[in-house]
Amino acid sequence: MQNSWRKLIMAPAMLVIAPLIVLTLIFAGVIGTIVWNGNLTSAPAASLLIGCISIYAAAVALLCKVGLSSVARLENLGLTDSLSQLPNRRAMHKNIHKITAKHGEIAVALIDLDGFKMVNDLYGHAIGDELIKQVSRLLREICGDEAQYFRLGGDEFAIFMAGPLSNTLLEGVCRRLLERLRHPIEIDDRRIAIGASVGLAHSSGQQDLSSSELLRRADVAMYASKGGGKMRCTWFMAEFDRNLEAIRKLDEELRSALRNNEFRVNYQPLVDAQTRKVVAVESLIRWARPDGKMVGPSIFIPVAEESGLIHAIGLFVLRQSCQDALDWNGIKLSVNISAAQLRDPEFPIQLGQILEDTGFAPELLELEITETCLVLDPIVAERSLDVIRGFGVNVVLDDFGTGYASIGFLRQFRFEKLKLDRSLIVGSADDEGSRAMMLSSISMAQALKMDVTAEGVETEAQADLVRAAGCDQIQGWLYFKAMPADQISQHLTPASVNSPTVSLPKKAAS
Repeated sequence: MQNSWRKLIMAPAMLVIAPLIVLTLIFAGVIGTIVWNGNLTSAPAASLLIGCISIYAAAVALLCKVGLSSVARLENLGLTDSLSQLPNRRAMHKNIHKITAKHGEIAVALIDLDGFKMVNDLYGHAIGDELIKQVSRLLREICGDEAQYFRLGGDEFAIFMAGPLSNTLLEGVCRRLLERLRHPIEIDDRRIAIGASVGLAHSSGQQDLSSSELLRRADVAMYASKGGGKMRCTWFMAEFDRNLEAIRKLDEELRSALRNNEFRVNYQPLVDAQTRKVVAVESLIRWARPDGKMVGPSIFIPVAEESGLIHAIGLFVLRQSCQDALDWNGIKLSVNISAAQLRDPEFPIQLGQILEDTGFAPELLELEITETCLVLDPIVAERSLDVIRGFGVNVVLDDFGTGYASIGFLRQFRFEKLKLDRSLIVGSADDEGSRAMMLSSISMAQALKMDVTAEGVETEAQADLVRAAGCDQIQGWLYFKAMPADQISQHLTPASVNSPTVSLPKKAAS
């Protein structure tokens, strides 16, 4: 009841009703005064009464005409996105509720632009706003009278259709939109490439799904599209919710693991390609759950990145690694950092604090980043890397050969070392194309004065291949697997590092 009264009071029509009530009360007061003090049969009183009624009627008519027209315009403004002039989120919920009452079957698509943040960062918000307008016009053109379209805010749009076969028809509309977005959008003298990820949800009418639930399902499906490679349509499945529940549970366990110090840092040595001496170690996080099960980073790191826990986990690894490496005879320490950490403007400050607290020499620290870290937000990344290099810390490009890096890319970010991905090493053994790519990568790195490390080396043949190709360092189970910190020192003495016994038995790599 209280909510009903609140809605009534806040309704736009109250802008007309409230003045009308006040005017009526004033008129009633005047009439009451006339009746109380005057004789209604007299000519002056009758004239006054007729005049009051005429004025009241005219005022009511004018108020209703002007007021209701203004209210209608105000309601329309409240249902329209000011930038794109498309109906907004509120209009979508209102329309879906209205149409669902008539048509049981309904389908909703949520569209999120891919790469929009980079457009804002590179060209400014004015170009970003114009891009939103262009996409809005494109949406109008493609949907026409076939479907209803909305801008929900930011770079999110929605489409919905009702009636038989609405799911099939809506997917067709969305695929036409994706096809059009494969071509760059021209704004002034720029050709801007933009993509989109689409999530779709459908209700047969028997499920009695609210507009909010339909939009939530479409949103979940949209993130599945992004995770599957973008520029695609994905229909919501119940499995997505089960996966989300599993992720939520894993997130809770990760938070508990941080509180209870369940994470451990192991280290995998890297050897000089010629002398086979240990020259560096890479820190690798491990999660030992209370039930004894080990959880690999490939499982929990993506969840940590999504939830934001990667910042705390990454700082733990960095601090622990710097502390452990203090007594390792000056060998270099490599620590992986995630894209989320690199985008955090506080990270360089936190890195400097850790170096100061632990006393670890900055010139012995290497931060390994992947190409994805830089492609997602190159401007912020470059700014952070400049600060990091200012401390004397080296920057290494990890997993080279799996992504987008080019010569211009390498020159822009000035890496001190390149780590060739294992897939490139394995492929080079039997494929001439992979071998040529590996050799050209090494030559390019040498020309740019970068050291080169071969990752994932597991056989003597692979080691001979990368050694002959000119790699400076070799990392892989042929020589060492990851081990706890207290086992590293025994491999740093001249006697042990030159001994063939440092190589693992073949079964260790299985």
